[in-house]
Amino acid sequence: MTPILTELAVGQNIGSRHIEISRTDLVKYAGASGDFNPIHWNEAFATGVGLPGVIAHGMFTMGSVVQLVTDWSGDPAAVVDFQTRFTKPVPVSDTTGTAAAGAVLEISGAIGAIDADAGTARVDLTVISAGQKVLMKAQAVVRLA
Repeated sequence: MTPILTELAVGQNIGSRHIEISRTDLVKYAGASGDFNPIHWNEAFATGVGLPGVIAHGMFTMGSVVQLVTDWSGDPAAVVDFQTRFTKPVPVSDTTGTAAAGAVLEISGAIGAIDADAGTARVDLTVISAGQKVLMKAQAVVRLA
């Protein structure tokens, strides 16, 4: 059901989800985006530059996170602004040959502000991986009827 602006309240939960990330996901994203930086696929290179291991692309993480908002709104075009601050990398361990995920994003969203004049609601997102907030001030502005 599409949310209606006048029925929303600040603090209202819009939902949550867990997203499992594998190194295969990172390779697929690299191919689609053209971002072949070896920190996203080469363990030796990533640790050699001081990272804890292979890390997820920032834009991959952002795109995965905003999916909660687009699913809630029912219309990806309703998201008129999305921004965040990257605070921690998302290490993706090698799980080749196992059923385990290399990393898990825990995402939850709540209404942070409502602008009735503009017809928008701001959704504040909390994004945690391995017990740490990996994005700060993750906020999407959504235009609603």
